[in-house]
Amino acid sequence: MTESLPPIELTPPDIGAYRDGNTGIDHVTTLESGRPGPHAVIVSLIHGNEIGGAVAMDRLFRMGIKPSRGRLTLVFANTASYQSFDAERPYASRFVDEDMNRVWSPDVLDGPRNSAELRRARQLRPVFDAADVILDLHSMTADTPPLTLCGRTDRARALARRLGYPAWIVSDEGHAAGRRVIDYADFAKPDGAEPDGRRTAILVECGQHWRAETALVALESCMRFLLAQEMVDPSLADRHIRPHPDPQRTVEVTEAVTAETDDFFFDQPYVGMEVIPAAGTVLGRDGARRIVTPYDDCVLIMPARRPKSGQTAVRLGRIVS
Repeated sequence: MTESLPPIELTPPDIGAYRDGNTGIDHVTTLESGRPGPHAVIVSLIHGNEIGGAVAMDRLFRMGIKPSRGRLTLVFANTASYQSFDAERPYASRFVDEDMNRVWSPDVLDGPRNSAELRRARQLRPVFDAADVILDLHSMTADTPPLTLCGRTDRARALARRLGYPAWIVSDEGHAAGRRVIDYADFAKPDGAEPDGRRTAILVECGQHWRAETALVALESCMRFLLAQEMVDPSLADRHIRPHPDPQRTVEVTEAVTAETDDFFFDQPYVGMEVIPAAGTVLGRDGARRIVTPYDDCVLIMPARRPKSGQTAVRLGRIVS
């Protein structure tokens, strides 16, 4: 049976005008304020089919965004996969050779492996090395409510709270398959373990990949992020910040369920952020292995569409605040 595709409500913007930038790295532009302040980096297109972030970043350029202090760098990351986006096969352009959000560890970046994503990551590495704070824009396969991933540091969790939205904040260890941008270098070091304790990175999952709302969440996240850094006039930010009635809730991931076989399936069509009331509830099966909730009120975080062996199938978490 042919799988039906979600509606594609977004049009991928033409980012050709931003290719040359001003940094010597394709599709990377730094905007200077001329005043002291942090170096903030906003990243889109770590995955080439997550076009909502590109739409939001294109909008930032078109509105002539300029930081009121410090420096702001805008990065279109996996442009090779993005250029291959095809609305008839929208899942195919997630990456060219491998997931670009699993390569951000020194042993991989400095190692002998080679791929389109690794070559691009090595180009972008100096940008992240120079950053004080990073916002990484993503989207999701399922129609899951927006959420912020903040790793395990208190400072990233605090930044997510300062943004005030999305309502869900998820504290996690990442993936067995490799390290994400937010796990890179000092950004993932425990609080107090790096010199000034300020380097901070968060990842916002803005919604379903191709919904129009996802691009609005991405742009709002950018504005909230810049406002938290005191880098944008509140009157400009307020035009893109909407009221959200739901209070923020923080979930701590207690385990990531990694598929051990290619025969992994869920018993229900979970989309993510479901709260399963009872411990021992069967979620699905991985070959002969049953996947069950380990405790009451277990939150399912970003269940994978078609998990393969070695990939994260779902993360399980507790609501802590």
